[in-house]
Amino acid sequence: MYVLGINAYHGDVAAVLLRDGAVVAALEEERFTRIKHYAGFPTQSIQRCLEMAGIDGAQVAHVAISRDPKANLPQKALFALKKRPSPRLVLDRLKNQRAVREVEGPLAEALGVSSDALPPVHNVEHHPAHLASAFFCSPFDEAAVAAIDGFGDFVSTSLATGRGNHLDVFDRTYFPHSLGMLYTAVTQHLGFLHYGDEFKVMGLAPYGNPTRVDEVRQLVNLVRGGTFELNLDYFRHWSDGVEMEWDEGYPSLGRVYADAMCDVLGPARDPDEELTQHHEDLAHSLQVVYEEAAFHILRGLYGRTGMRKLCLAGGCGMNSVANGKIRDNTPFDEVYIQPAAGDNGTALGAALWMWHQELGNPRRFVMEHAYWGTEYPDADVEAILDAAVPGRSDDDWRYTATTYNSPEETVEATADLLADGNVIGWFQGRMEWGSRALGNRSILADPSRADMRDLINLKIKFRERFRPFAPSILEERLEDYFVDPAPDPFMQQVYPVEPDKREGLPAITHVDGSGRLQTVAADENPLYHQLIGAFAERTGTPILLNTSFNENEPIVDTPEQAFACFHRTRMDAVVIGNTVVQRVPIEEPAVAGS
Repeated sequence: MYVLGINAYHGDVAAVLLRDGAVVAALEEERFTRIKHYAGFPTQSIQRCLEMAGIDGAQVAHVAISRDPKANLPQKALFALKKRPSPRLVLDRLKNQRAVREVEGPLAEALGVSSDALPPVHNVEHHPAHLASAFFCSPFDEAAVAAIDGFGDFVSTSLATGRGNHLDVFDRTYFPHSLGMLYTAVTQHLGFLHYGDEFKVMGLAPYGNPTRVDEVRQLVNLVRGGTFELNLDYFRHWSDGVEMEWDEGYPSLGRVYADAMCDVLGPARDPDEELTQHHEDLAHSLQVVYEEAAFHILRGLYGRTGMRKLCLAGGCGMNSVANGKIRDNTPFDEVYIQPAAGDNGTALGAALWMWHQELGNPRRFVMEHAYWGTEYPDADVEAILDAAVPGRSDDDWRYTATTYNSPEETVEATADLLADGNVIGWFQGRMEWGSRALGNRSILADPSRADMRDLINLKIKFRERFRPFAPSILEERLEDYFVDPAPDPFMQQVYPVEPDKREGLPAITHVDGSGRLQTVAADENPLYHQLIGAFAERTGTPILLNTSFNENEPIVDTPEQAFACFHRTRMDAVVIGNTVVQRVPIEEPAVAGS
C-alpha cells in the first residue's frame, strides 16, 4: 500500500511516499523550483515521488497533508475573544487555511487523476505530524517525544510519549507563546530578515559573550513544570497583523518584534550595517536563553515520562548547538533527530501518522540515512560540459574531463585532488532529504588548511565570513576527535573538538572550539566513507570539510545544476559519478620582446 504525505502552503513544502510503511522517496519542492524554502504546493515533488516508485497516482491509497484548519478551534476562539487580534492577522490565516481546505484540485493535477478519482485525503495536525516524523522512524520502541517550533495549526510546542505504533500527545503550548518566535524576533532585530535566517544567528553566537543574557531573559518567562510564556509586550506577531505569505514562491514573514524590544536590546541593526561586538554578544545571549528554555522544557518532559530516550522535531530541533548539549543538560541519554526536523519533515510525519496511528500498522522502518532523493546515474557529463562551455575553455580557464572505469578509481583520484588542497564539488547517488548536504550533494575540502574557510565563504559560497563549515568524519574515528560525542549521520548536533586536535583542523573548528559533525558509516554511504578513508591514507586526517553543494540557492538537484554551480564559482573540480571535470588556468601569452 502506498501512502503519500505532503507539507503544503507553508514554508519548505515537501512530499514523502511510503510503501507498506517504509520510505520510498522524500523530496523538497525547493530543489525543483530553485526557490529556497519554497511555499505553495509540492507538485513536482509528488510527481517525482511517483516516478521514483514506478507507479501512477491511481495507485496511491491515502494522502495525508500536515495541516488541519479544524484543529484547536476552541483555543483559537478564546484567543480571538481575549486578545482582539487585528483584521489583517485573521484574514491572512483564513486565506492560508482556505488554500489547505481546497487542496483537491492541485493534488489531482499532481497525481494525474481526476478529482473524482482522488484517494482519501486526511488532514493531520501540524504538531502531531512533527511528533510522528521524530518517533515513528526512530530506532526506539519507546521514547519521550517533543516538537518545538514557530507555529503550526495554532501550536508551538507539543509533548508526547511514543510506544510501538502509537503516540500519546499529552501537552501543547498554544499561540502566541513560542520559542521559535523568540528566536525569530531577535534574529530580525539583528538585521537578518529572510525566512530561515535563524541559523545565521546560531553561527554568529560563538563570536560573542553572554553580556546581554539578563535582557534577553526579559522576553520569556519559564514556568514551573517545564512550560514557558513569552512576554508579549515585546512581540507583535499576535496583535498587529504581521504580514505573512505562504501561498507560492519564497515564504515571507513581517517584523514580529515590537518597538519595546529595542528599549531592552538596543536599536535594531540595519541589514547593511556592519556587525559589531554588541551584535555578536546579543546573538550569544539569545542562544544561551534559548538553551535554558529548551532544556527547561525537556527536563519537564522527562519528569512527566521517566523515559531516557528522546525524539525531537520542529524548526527548533534544527538548533544543532543546543542539540549537542541535551545529554549534558537533561536526563536523556539517547537522542534521535531525523534529517528534516523542520516543516519539510511534516510531510514524512503526516504519512507515518496515517500509516501507524490511523491505520494501526506495526513499525518496520528506521531512517538510518538521508539518501531518499533523486539520482541521475546515466548523466553524460562530457555532453553537459560541451553544452555549458563550448570549446571547453572560456576567458580564463580550460576545462578537462576524465572518466574513470570504477568508483574506486574515482575515489582515489578525488582523494589526490583534496590532499593537494583543491575544493571539490561531489555529486553522487541519491540526493539528501533535509537541509544538510551529507556527502552526495556536497562541496568538500581539506579541513587542515587555515585559509579554507575564508576561501569557500568568500569565493564559492559568497556569504558571511563568520559562517562555519561541518566536519564529515569516519564513524569509527569519532571519539579520537570530539569530546563526549554521539554518532550522528544527519549533522544535527554540535560537539567540542578535542583540544589537541583544534589547531590541526582550523577550517572546521568554529571560534568556540566546536564542530557540527556528521559521522559517516561504511554501511550507510560506502562511497563517501571510502573517499574520507582514502583522504586519511594520504593526510592522516579521517575528516573532510563538508558544505552543501550550492551558492545562494537550494542544494543542486541535477548534474547540470552541479556543473553550473562549479562553473560560476571558484571550485577547482567537480566529480559527477565517475567523471572528474577540472579547471586549469589559461596562461597569458608571452609579450613579444619580454
